[in-house]
Amino acid sequence: MPFNILDGAVGEIGPVAREVEEQRKIASDPHQPMEMRLEAFEDIFESEVGDTGLVRARNLEREVGLRQIYLKFEGGNPTGTQKDRIAFAQAMDALRRGYDRITMATCGNYGVSIALAASFAGLACRIYIPETYHTNRIKEMEELNAEIVRVEGDYEKAVIVSGEAAQKEELYDANPGGDNTMHQLKAYGEIAYEIYDELRDAPSAVAVPVSNGTTVAGIYRGFLSLYRRGKTSRQPRIVAGSSFGKNPIVQAYLKNSPVCEDLVPERIHETNVNEPLINWHAIDGDHALESIRQTGGWGANASDKAMLAYARLIRDKEGLQVLPASTAGLIALIEYHKKSPLTNDRYVAVLTGRRS
Repeated sequence: MPFNILDGAVGEIGPVAREVEEQRKIASDPHQPMEMRLEAFEDIFESEVGDTGLVRARNLEREVGLRQIYLKFEGGNPTGTQKDRIAFAQAMDALRRGYDRITMATCGNYGVSIALAASFAGLACRIYIPETYHTNRIKEMEELNAEIVRVEGDYEKAVIVSGEAAQKEELYDANPGGDNTMHQLKAYGEIAYEIYDELRDAPSAVAVPVSNGTTVAGIYRGFLSLYRRGKTSRQPRIVAGSSFGKNPIVQAYLKNSPVCEDLVPERIHETNVNEPLINWHAIDGDHALESIRQTGGWGANASDKAMLAYARLIRDKEGLQVLPASTAGLIALIEYHKKSPLTNDRYVAVLTGRRS
């Protein structure tokens, strides 16, 4: 039976857990000295998260007529997405600062990442989910012993409720846009460092799917740090793609607005394809918008039809099972090239999903 590309991101949680069982026992044991717990968790973090593959997509290049496209496949992380980077970074921070509980809101992928990281660190985990969302990944969160709390309203409301609980009950707040934003941006900056390690310079452009904007802003800051330290000869243009008309960052770019403005919630309709991308309020939107403009990049919309088509194309041509929504940045890059041909250079697209 062929793999259903709408099944969502899929990781390798079981094998990872078995590989790091000894470190997990130490990191999650409150009776162990904190220094030993932190060392064990750091071992897990460094060995299992990040260092994802960067492969040249020669078959895709021939198909779309653009040379030197590289795919940064974040599906190689334990739960199948780049969210593991910030989840493990924040679990590490929570452990270091003496928290024993962590909370956040999610519509799917990030919740699994936090639940996994918390389970390795010995932290109780509470995840708030909008009551109308029925992601297949809830079962994974529950299997990792996360407490699931349903919230009446949308994702943005769930973030507020989670944040209020964190303040009231002294939980570590792992939501975007909070006091720990810099930890998140730094964790996503690792993607830039890994691209540099492979290419030995910055590419011409990095194309990223955008929702809240945290990933985009983090990658930009990573490359900015490299450039300021003289490691790269240039800053790559940041290209952001999202669901058609349903993302404040892309809409602000297209309208040439100075800042991101909230969209009308009632006009944001979720589908099985666009769910990882849509929101009416982009929590780190202004950071992402700055990233696009400071680098001379661009933002663009992608339809559900196009995202499904590119997910199938990448599966057929490059052997990667990617989450359709994660192709939005790649689509923004290629559609721009069709209208205004890009120079022969190196281009990177960030994708999530699972390897076939």
